[in-house]
Amino acid sequence: MIDDARTRESGPDATGPDVTGSTAAGPDASATGSTGSPRTRSTAQRAGAALGRAVGSAFVGGRAAIRRNPKADRVYRTGVGVVGGATVALGVVLIPLPGPGALIALGGLGILGSEFEGAKKVNVRATRVVGKATATAKKVAARRRTAREARAEREAGATDAPATTAD
Repeated sequence: MIDDARTRESGPDATGPDVTGSTAAGPDASATGSTGSPRTRSTAQRAGAALGRAVGSAFVGGRAAIRRNPKADRVYRTGVGVVGGATVALGVVLIPLPGPGALIALGGLGILGSEFEGAKKVNVRATRVVGKATATAKKVAARRRTAREARAEREAGATDAPATTAD
């Protein structure tokens, strides 16, 4: 972590009001108010940011500690496998029903992919296939909408034209 005077004076752990964008990383354009001046962060925002950093570093450190202990690593990986596998199974069961069954199955693959390389590869491939299918479905829907609008215009033009009769 960078330890300079600007970070200590206005960082999220300081006791005074924190001005977003005044850390050593430089100003953040999205952290300015409508007048262009930096907005101050509330105590709750500063506490939330500090808690988020603490949880994030504990999670990374916790996982490293789990990796060092073979028994804990086995238990952790088994738990991830059970939860991820159950989520995939639930998603597969829900696929024929209305609702997000395929998304639940992909979420389960994502859980499994956090620990297992094979599941990560399957998840990447499945996500790519879903993306292509979604793009194709959007193209088909756009074509149908365009055809429907063109048909409606033709029908509207046909009813406006005077009818000719053969005498």
